[in-house]
Parts: sequence; structure tokens; C-alpha cells
Amino acid sequence: MEIKYFDNAATTRIKEEVFREMVPYLTNQYGNASSIYKIGRDSRRAIEQARGRVASLFNSDPSEIYFTSCGSESDNMALKGMAYLQKEKGTGKDHIITSKIEHPAILESCKTLEKQGFRVTYLDVDKEGVVDLNSLENAIDEKTFLISIMYANNEIGTIEPIEQISKIAHNHNIIFHTDAVQATGNVDIDVKKLNIDILSMSGHKIYAPKGIGAIYIRKGIEINRFMDGGHQEKNKRAGTENVAEIVGLGKACELAEKNLESYQKKLLFLKGYFIKKLTENFQDFIINGSLENRLPGNCNICFKNIDSNELLFKLDAVRNMCIWRFCLFFWR
Repeated sequence: MEIKYFDNAATTRIKEEVFREMVPYLTNQYGNASSIYKIGRDSRRAIEQARGRVASLFNSDPSEIYFTSCGSESDNMALKGMAYLQKEKGTGKDHIITSKIEHPAILESCKTLEKQGFRVTYLDVDKEGVVDLNSLENAIDEKTFLISIMYANNEIGTIEPIEQISKIAHNHNIIFHTDAVQATGNVDIDVKKLNIDILSMSGHKIYAPKGIGAIYIRKGIEINRFMDGGHQEKNKRAGTENVAEIVGLGKACELAEKNLESYQKKLLFLKGYFIKKLTENFQDFIINGSLENRLPGNCNICFKNIDSNELLFKLDAVRNMCIWRFCLFFWR
């Protein structure tokens, strides 16, 4: 049975170019990057090349990029690292602001921090999934130290007003973090232009392997490590570096930057074609999220009187059928 996979919002297959670049570091070039002999130095050079490629995608300095195991770890590192810093320094600040539609890595981290005495405000969003800027402004108090709002929602694809949110945060001397896992590789992200302080990303959304991610931390921002062990990644993240997957992430970021414009055009064409065919053949459906301000490859749909799980099961059972799966919700 031939499978046509259209759920790249969930995960992507490794690109051939990415896999080829990884292979030597899975076979002959297996040195520990912390070692000082040649095969270790070779691994270190490969990691630093990858760091530069990731940095280039976000227009950051390579020294501001730290490798993690995934986007979820990057989110945990951002929230818990900033929270634990406040406690260690005795700043008296204990308040985080986020939204109700964040990824579980953010929401569950916030719940953990609440149990440790931190306060969290969870902002509502409007019918298109957009955070209200006035509500954000009103939620800030003198003990707010972090605002964490995702760049684009992983379900409905809505892109948040990141530049305005960042401006509000900095007007109050608050650190701004964004979970950009879903947005990376789909839209242009310039951390300098948008004045982002901390950013999370993941490899498996951009044709790199699962199990590799990165976090951008703007130079000058302190953050506590939340995992004990060695002193890798400038003492920010313990653990022997996963050289092969770091190399793969670097290559995927290089390709994402190089092909961004053509990739966006392709996705927008496919989405337009899909919506056109839906409109021609169905009446009882709605598209969730912002129609204008959304990721180019996302189309989140409700069909009237159809259970989404049942529909997906039937589609998955049909041979040789192209499935546009993204997110189908039950609507009565």
C-alpha cells in the first residue's frame, strides 16, 4: 500500500541531504566532542558548523544557540531556567504570563512552577486564536519576570503578534520567550528584528531527526541550568553532545533558510487548492483560526456532524488515498 503523508505539522521525514550529512557521525567519525584528540576535535568542528547554521536561520550569533534534545526540553529550559534564577537571586519576582493555547511543554512546566510557589496568568485568545494585547498589558504586575507566548499555534496555525508582544514585555523590563517549534522553517524569524529574548525550536518539524532541538538565548540574558551533569553547551545543558543529530539539525536549518520562499509558495498553492476543492464539494465546514495570519501549510477544519477520530480512522484505512490530516474537530 502506498501512503501519501500530509501530516507534516506533526512530524517530518528526514531529508536525504540531512541524512547523508549525518551518516559519517554515526559510523567513522564517532568522537566525543569534549575530547581533545583528533576525532573529538572533528566532532567539535561539526557541532560548531551546525551551530552557525542554526544561528543563521534566526539571524542570531552562534554563541546564542544551545543544543537540546527537543522543543519540549527547550521550553522547560526557558521557563524553569528563568524561574529558578529568580529564586536563586532573591529578586522577589514570581509571576509568569502565558496563553491558554500553548504547547503542553509550556503549560505543564507552568503547572510545575505553580506548585513551587510561582504565579502564572493564562491569557485567553479570541475566536481566531490571537492573544489580546490589552489583556496582556493588564496582566503585568511588578513581580512579572517572564512572558511566554508561542510564535504560531501547532493546531490552528494562527501566528501571534510577536513583535508587539515583545515590545510590551521590554517596555516593562520583562524577558520574552517564544515557542517557535511550529513556525520554524515555515516563516521568516529574525530574533533581532522581533527583539526576541529566548526562542525554542525542534528538528523533527523541519526534516531533521526526532530527538534534537535548540534554544536561542540572547547574549546577556542569564538562565539557570535545570539538569545536572557535565559542563557541555557552555554549562547550560549537561550531557554528551548528540553529534550526528546536531549535524542533521544544522543541515536542515541551512536548507530551510535557503528554500524558505519557494517552500512557502508551494505550501500556499497546495492549501489554496485544497480549500478550493473543499468549497466545491462540501458546504458544512468551517476553517478555524485566522485566514490571513496563519502558517502557510496549516488548514484546521471542522466538519458538521462528523467525529474527527472516526473520519481519520476511515481515511487511514483507504488504500492509495491522499490524506490531508492536520486537525479535524467535531462540530455539531
